[in-house]
Amino acid sequence: MAEHIETTAVPETGVLVGLVTRSQTEEAVKDYLDELAFLALTAGITTEKSFIQKLDSPDPKTFIGKGKTEEVKAYVEENEIDVIIFDDDLSPSQLRNLEKIFNKKIYDRSLLILDIFLLRARTAQAKTQVELARSEYLLPRLTRMWTHLERQRGGTGTRGGAGEKEIETDRRIIRDKISRLKERLKQIDKQMHTQRGNRGSLVRVALVGYTNAGKSTLMNLLSKSNVFAEDKLFATLDTTVRKVVLQNLPFLLTDTVGFIRKLPHQLVESFKSTLDEVREADLLLHVVDISHPNFEEHYHTVNTTLDEIDSGDKPVIVVFNKVDAYRPKAKDPQDAEADQPADPLEELKTTWMSKVEAADVVFISALKKQNIDELRDKMYRQIKQIHVERYPHDHFLY
Repeated sequence: MAEHIETTAVPETGVLVGLVTRSQTEEAVKDYLDELAFLALTAGITTEKSFIQKLDSPDPKTFIGKGKTEEVKAYVEENEIDVIIFDDDLSPSQLRNLEKIFNKKIYDRSLLILDIFLLRARTAQAKTQVELARSEYLLPRLTRMWTHLERQRGGTGTRGGAGEKEIETDRRIIRDKISRLKERLKQIDKQMHTQRGNRGSLVRVALVGYTNAGKSTLMNLLSKSNVFAEDKLFATLDTTVRKVVLQNLPFLLTDTVGFIRKLPHQLVESFKSTLDEVREADLLLHVVDISHPNFEEHYHTVNTTLDEIDSGDKPVIVVFNKVDAYRPKAKDPQDAEADQPADPLEELKTTWMSKVEAADVVFISALKKQNIDELRDKMYRQIKQIHVERYPHDHFLY
């Protein structure tokens, strides 16, 4: 069956391509390309250069138009670049046209994220979820996949009877694969639902946040466990649950997969059972990397995703993490004080962030273990309130 070429251990080089339109400013595109470069690095691709095109709307044939395509091609050929990565999703016809032009691997944002998820999946559940999302994504793009395979075999393309028959065979095989994966995921979902039911009626707290916000580091700190944590996007995909005791109050703490802007909708659907951990939580810890220049957009992206999965109305503690790395934005580019370390806890308490509507707020550094006692106090008060409402006769124990 034709499949996408897997990311290997051999380092690859790439270029990034973004599009400024009437609905997407140049400043926003530059920010998105910075994140795309981090995604590429996570997938083992070192990016050499970024290209930005300005069009009212994407070109239907090449996404960025003939002139910019020729500019990118000249750079790719001169510098022997392996991969061209687009920040937006490409249509099957755009992908096919671009591969013919470049004769190189083409990624769009969704495919890059899907490949990263495939690399990071460890458990049977995560592997099945990613395979399902990836198969659904690839189904309408099998012409492109066949082109990849033909180049590997030394072929010349997809035109002609044998190629077309192979594509139809691949479509049938991948549809069967999708059906099998959906059935397998149903069984896994049943098992996970049973496991969640067997945990008893302890209060459930879920860590949510943009990818790389520091959720796993905080999980390790609060639960005194050793959950995998790394300074890369999507360092962990598998849900981790730990029993934690604050003072004399036990509860369950869950670490979940990170969110990201433009998350492929296939992943949201296939990770339903993982997101059920968020839906069934009694309290959310929304972890925000306050040191990131776009943390406000990350904060709103997570809130939007929570609304989409019907979890936007849960009690929340907003945990602004990485205060040790936080620097205030300069009001004046010549303001040298902006480069000096701030006194985060005092300064941040005067900002809008300390007054987030309908949420407790705390500023911490999980890595440096700063202000963790205040976080534990806020968690204890909210968990105790939930527990007492659930078990009124137990209130005297706390």
